[in-house]
Amino acid sequence: MSRPLKIDVWSDIACPWCYLGKRRWEAGLAQYRAAGGDREVEVEFHSFELSPDTPADFEGSEVDFLAKHKGMDEVQVRRMLEQMTQLGAEEGLAYDFDALRHAATRKAHEVLHLAKARGLQHELVERLFAAYFVEGAHLGKDETLADLAAEVGLDREEVLAALDAGTYSSDVDADLAQADAYGISGVPFFVVEGRYGISGAQAASTFAQVLTKVAAEG
Repeated sequence: MSRPLKIDVWSDIACPWCYLGKRRWEAGLAQYRAAGGDREVEVEFHSFELSPDTPADFEGSEVDFLAKHKGMDEVQVRRMLEQMTQLGAEEGLAYDFDALRHAATRKAHEVLHLAKARGLQHELVERLFAAYFVEGAHLGKDETLADLAAEVGLDREEVLAALDAGTYSSDVDADLAQADAYGISGVPFFVVEGRYGISGAQAASTFAQVLTKVAAEG
């Protein structure tokens, strides 16, 4: 039996393109399967901090963050968010940038490493994306992260204890170092079998084609 194809994904919970890319990746995997692809696929998510300079408790909207904190043109920001909302809707994602609470994501990444250790990383990735982009949850707060983690089956007290102790901080650092070694400057970024890199939220067909090509190589 062939071993699974390994897909490593660098992403950030606060990256709308990463949420979109996850959906398109899933659609691409479905296309690969529908075309007869039967090789198992193993996906692992890795930490990337899109805006590590985000204040712990940023007060303001997403427009405020990008326009005032990042120095982008406000009109351009509003147009960009409208476009992102439309793109998300095409993939079944209900982005709500008015409700969004911009937050530093390092703690969320630490909890995702705990989830990986407990076999629940995929469930938590999906839950955190929805909480951040759809529900307006503040993912910079330990209590919020613990509540969301408990929803997918993690032990709430273990989450709080791990955050307090920084148990998975070194794992986040290792992911960031590997991203730097690969030259990853933007996310999502998919590494297939440690050999092929796919940058951005590509079309589902692109992911399907890459899976077909790599699976055929054996």
